[in-house]
Amino acid sequence: MSRAELHQQRAAEAEAEARRLLADRDAMGPRWLPWVASELYRLSPAPYAAMVRRELERLSANNP
Repeated sequence: MSRAELHQQRAAEAEAEARRLLADRDAMGPRWLPWVASELYRLSPAPYAAMVRRELERLSANNP
């Protein structure tokens, strides 16, 4: 599967995963960043994990 196909098929899932991760940010406080890093590390394939990371960045920029 090409990256473009992966992006098309899993874009909504990546956004939902990023929203799930962001939902715990306030509750976790300073532990959130290492936790998110470990959650991203567990995701596969790697291009999907990168999609989730980009969604986290985009959503964080819109909701600091």
